[in-house]
Formats: sequence, structure tokens, C-alpha cells
Amino acid sequence: MKSFSINEIKNLVNGNLIFEINEVITGLETVDNATIGQATFIGHKKFAKNFENSKASVVIVSEGIELKDNPTCAQIKVTNADLAMAKLLEAFSPETPSFISNISPVAVIDKSAIIGKNVKVGAGCYVGKNTVVEDNVTLYPNVTVFDDCKIGQNTIVWSGTVIRERSEIGAHCIFHNNVSIGADGFGYRPSDDGRSLVKIPHIGNVIIGNNVEIGANSCVDRAKFSSTIIGDGCKIDNLVQIAHNCILGRSCIMAGSSGLAGSVTLGDGVIIGGSASIKDHTTIHSGAIVGAGSGVLADVPAGKTVLGYPATDAKEKMKQWVALRKLGRA
Repeated sequence: MKSFSINEIKNLVNGNLIFEINEVITGLETVDNATIGQATFIGHKKFAKNFENSKASVVIVSEGIELKDNPTCAQIKVTNADLAMAKLLEAFSPETPSFISNISPVAVIDKSAIIGKNVKVGAGCYVGKNTVVEDNVTLYPNVTVFDDCKIGQNTIVWSGTVIRERSEIGAHCIFHNNVSIGADGFGYRPSDDGRSLVKIPHIGNVIIGNNVEIGANSCVDRAKFSSTIIGDGCKIDNLVQIAHNCILGRSCIMAGSSGLAGSVTLGDGVIIGGSASIKDHTTIHSGAIVGAGSGVLADVPAGKTVLGYPATDAKEKMKQWVALRKLGRA
């Protein structure tokens, strides 16, 4: 079990200790559930009232939030409690699953594949021909990487993930369980006689930048031509669909169950809320936000927040909802 003194906690979060007690911290918990020996966090003033009955031994609190003194709980002031929490969660993180040997004897690696230094390949993995796996990559058991792929340094790929042929993955990426990279895009056209559907082949690939994280059971389809591109620093939640020929800029966020139809373009820093759907060939410009559950049918200007179905300016949509509610009461 990992443990830290309160002074060590203060140094880890670069905070200001304004009230100290002598206690060893062995874990982290919410303000309502924390007990002796645990640290908790308050990043918004609405949770300050919960602190009065908290049994935590130390609270990390954002500047500007005043708490009543608690003789059994130390206080550490920080600029941002959420960012401090991220540092402490990393410090308290348990060890990841270990490997008996770096390359499992029951992994299958093609002779033409290039495997870098300190690469870990778990049981049941398959690495195809002409694939390059750079230094310090970890492939957990039952990962499949097909032919002519490249995986950058320090990338971690969790069990069940399939990376299809010709995909290019950057450095320091994380793919969680059962991610699909580079499967065929979804494309069909009616046959000449109108009695069946003709599959449109997709012969492009997927290119994923550095520091990209993709959640469990999410899919990034390969392009019809050229590439589907995920920019550096993008964070993709679980159960997300990114269709063929989409292009995401830097540091985009897509929450769970959201989806992009084919050939959607996201600028830098775009945020897509959970369960939102984006129509094909749509551009959402840099800094725009799409609210949860929204349906985007047209381009969204830079910095704009849109809501609803069809998605429109958030302030205008709120006015519409208020008006509809008033009509219902009439």
C-alpha cells in the first residue's frame, strides 16, 4: 500500500499547507466518504458544506473557497483542486499488470516485423509482417496488429484491441480494451438493378498522432482514399464512432457514445458531448462545443456552443426551450 505524509502530499500538489495534523495518508476518496488516513478534494464552493462532516485527514481545496476549521483535517490550498487530484491519483496508482517475460512465447510475431527495445508483447498477441513496433511499447494479451503498421514509442495497447493493416500510431498513446483501428468504412450504393447493395471498398488507412487516448470499444475506421486522421492530444471516450475520412485537429475531446459520420472535420480543441451525432461532410471549427445528445447537421463556427436536434446556438436553443415550457403551462 502506498502512503505519504501530509507534507509530502503538499509538495506533490505544489500547495500551501494552512492547517496541519500528524497523519499518514494511504488513499483518496470523495469528501462524503473519506475516512481517517484519506485525502479528499473540494474544487467548487457548492461542496464546501460537505466538508463540515467529513472524516478525511486532509482536504485539497481550490483557492477562493473558504472552509471551516476542522481539528482532525489538514487543509492544503492549490490553484486548481482537479489538477491536484490528477497528480495524486497518479501517485497512488497501483502497479499495472506484470509480464513474466517481455515477449510471451505464445505470441506470434512475423519474422519481418521490427520490434524495438523494451517492448512487451503478451500471450496471444499477433504482430503482422513489416510492422514496426518502436521502443517501450506494451501490447497486453490478445492484441492483434496486422501488416504494415507502425506503433510509436511508449504506446500502450490493452487486450482485445485490433489494429488493422497500414495503420500509423504515434507515441505515448493509450488504447483501452477492444478498440478497433482501421476497419472498413461504412459505404454502400444500390446496384444497377436496384435489387442489392454494392460495397464501396476502403483502401486508405488511419493515422493517429501522439498522446492520443481512445476508450474501450471505440472505433476509428480507415479512409476510402488517403487517411482518417486523429490529431495529437485527442481524447476519445468509450463507445465512440469515428467514420472514414474524418479529420480531427489537436486536443479534441469526444465523450461516450458520440459519433462522427464520414468525412467530418474537427478543428483544434473541439468538444463533442456524450451521445452527440455529427452529419457527414460537416466541419466543426476550432474551439466549438457540441452539447450532449445534440445532432449537428451543418457547419459550426469557431468558438460556438450548439445544443439540441438539430443543433443551434446554445443561447437561442435555451430560449426556445423556455418558450415551449411556457406554452405547455398556458
